Amino acid sequence: MDLSTGQPRPASRHWRFTGWLLAAVWLFFLNVPLSTALHQPQPWRQVLGVAALLVFGVGYVLLFQWARQLRQSLLPIPARRARVGLLLLLAVGLASIPGTGGDWLATLVYVAAAAVFLLPSREALLAVVLCALAPVLASRLVPGWEAENTIVFAVLLASFAMFGVSRLAQRNSELQAAQQEIRRLAVAEERVRTARDLHDILGHSLTVVAIKAELAGRLLEVDRDRAAAEIAEVEGLARAALADVRQTVGAYREVTLAGELAGARTALAAAGIAAELPGEVPALPNEWDRLFGWAVREGVTNVVRHSGARCCTIRVHPDRVEVSDDGRGLSTADVSGHGLVGLRERARGLDAVVSVGRRSDGTGFMLRVHAPAEAR
Repeated sequence: MDLSTGQPRPASRHWRFTGWLLAAVWLFFLNVPLSTALHQPQPWRQVLGVAALLVFGVGYVLLFQWARQLRQSLLPIPARRARVGLLLLLAVGLASIPGTGGDWLATLVYVAAAAVFLLPSREALLAVVLCALAPVLASRLVPGWEAENTIVFAVLLASFAMFGVSRLAQRNSELQAAQQEIRRLAVAEERVRTARDLHDILGHSLTVVAIKAELAGRLLEVDRDRAAAEIAEVEGLARAALADVRQTVGAYREVTLAGELAGARTALAAAGIAAELPGEVPALPNEWDRLFGWAVREGVTNVVRHSGARCCTIRVHPDRVEVSDDGRGLSTADVSGHGLVGLRERARGLDAVVSVGRRSDGTGFMLRVHAPAEAR
């Protein structure tokens, strides 16, 4: 199945040829009724027998290939069409009787095998039983026809073999469907990851850009030099955000705790929020350094956007990072926002715990990412 269009993907030329060969090779066993038809003393019996067997063989191959293509495309076999196809196949076999005599019973082997491949289990079992009983009943009801015990054995053997083939085809179809579902989920997961990273990157960067642009607008009338400096910083932030987006799309972006702390200082200063940041950062494994960096980015973004705080404090320890403020705290909608959802997903991959709430004194808001020592 083509994941871009949702339509079944056609089988390759190699597999189409293999399907034809797999069906046609068994027609060799029609040589007995064909030989009988060719040795008929009356020409019309010869022509009818040979023509009926040829039509039977072509019909059997087409029916088998039709069902096989449906299975490969992960589509169900229409039961009504399958029944009609089998009845037509049986009718052509019966039509060969004037030219093949009792040897027409060999066609029942193919009818039984096709029934196993095409029909539901109960209907297939009934068809096999009828095909196996037909030679026995025919020898008793039709004068001159001998009992064909070999045909009974061939019907049962071919049905059993086709049962194995059909189960194998079904398992292959299920495996193919599972593989396609895995690929679809992988694509969806990658899209979610990219969207989450873009949200986190742009949410932080555009918040700082908006605050600095607003500040520059207020300064235009009172301090043009400082306003120009703010506008220049806005330009730099916009370019940096664009570079982050390009790097994220290209899967080259690397978030670091030190880089996010530096960005937090700039963002908080632009928002007029006093910042208490750590002077040194402890040495951390790369995966924890990235996770703590994402935590600082998300925490500071929320402080700048929603808190109305006057001071923001960031604490970094070997096993946790905390971002807190003295503002009004976050609403339920803010706590369940996309940024925190993305942070929780990242933390879950390292068995870390994300907790949000008020500070220990009951005021403001705190975001904490805690990495248990046993998980490191």
